[in-house]
Amino acid sequence: MNQPIERHLLRARDFVDAHYAEQIDVDEMARAAGYSRAHFTRAFRATFGETPRGYLLTRRLERAATLLRSTDWPISQVCWAVGLTSVGSFTTAFRRMYDVTPTAWRAAGPSPASIARVPDCVRLAYGRQPRRTFREGS
Repeated sequence: MNQPIERHLLRARDFVDAHYAEQIDVDEMARAAGYSRAHFTRAFRATFGETPRGYLLTRRLERAATLLRSTDWPISQVCWAVGLTSVGSFTTAFRRMYDVTPTAWRAAGPSPASIARVPDCVRLAYGRQPRRTFREGS
C-alpha cells in the first residue's frame, strides 16, 4: 500500500518551485521542511527519487528551456534568470538533460516573434498613418 507523501517534504518541494531563481541551498530547503540537512536529503531522495539539489537543477533547466523558446534573451541572461551563475555550467547541464545545447534548443523551436500575438486594436492604432489636414505644410 502506498503511503502518502509527508507534508513537510511537499512544503520543501513547493519552496524550491517558488524560489528556484534565487540562490537557495539544501540547508534552506531542509529548514522549509523542518528537518536536519542529512535527514532531509535522505527523506527527499527516498520520496521523490532524486536529491534536493538535483530537483532544484531540474526545475531551473525546465524553466530555462521555456525561456529559450519564448524570449529572445541572450543565453547568459536566461542562465542568470533561472538562478544559475555560470554560463558554461549551465550549457553543460542543459546538454546533459536535453541532449542539445541551449542555442540548438532555441533554433529548433519557433521564434519568439511568431509566438507573440499583437492584438488587432494595437496593430491598427500603431499601424495607421498620422492624421493630416489640408492646412498642414509639407
